[in-house]
Amino acid sequence: MPQLAVADIYKFVDRDGRIYYTDQPKNNKYKRIIKSRASSFFSSYTPKSHGYSTANKQRFSVLIEQAAFRHQVDPKLVHAVIQTESAYNSTAISSAGAVGLMQLMPDTARRFGVYDRNDPDQNVDGGTRYLKHLIGLFGPNLDLAVAAYNAGENAVIKYNHSIPPYPETQNYVKQVLALYNR
Repeated sequence: MPQLAVADIYKFVDRDGRIYYTDQPKNNKYKRIIKSRASSFFSSYTPKSHGYSTANKQRFSVLIEQAAFRHQVDPKLVHAVIQTESAYNSTAISSAGAVGLMQLMPDTARRFGVYDRNDPDQNVDGGTRYLKHLIGLFGPNLDLAVAAYNAGENAVIKYNHSIPPYPETQNYVKQVLALYNR
């Protein structure tokens, strides 16, 4: 099992809807989302304290399992992405224009056959197809596929097939993989 990073992780959403993750917050606008000790984080992870709805997770579990099976992606990975992206909120909308459980941008949605990003079935199917595409594009390196889901595949390619040096993306990868590997 991979080692978990031992650091507090903080999240900040700016006026334009960009999300920043860091282990060194610059001011009190950053909110802690992960406690420093991995064992503490996993033993205390509750929907109320981290803004995720167990009811929504259960509501969408079958849909997520079906999309994962259809596109041959580990359902635990799809759950980790959804939990990180929207906390299972099917009506989530970022100020950057990302919509739904998997926070699809308009171009990505069109590219993967999603006509209604607000429809959970289409959103999860399209987001899972996109995740499968990224896994195929970046080979066995799941870190790069997850980074590309956050920053875009061109950013990962631009930085010579490595995680881009954006704090948001670096922390996003840590968060998704910590949830995936727990």
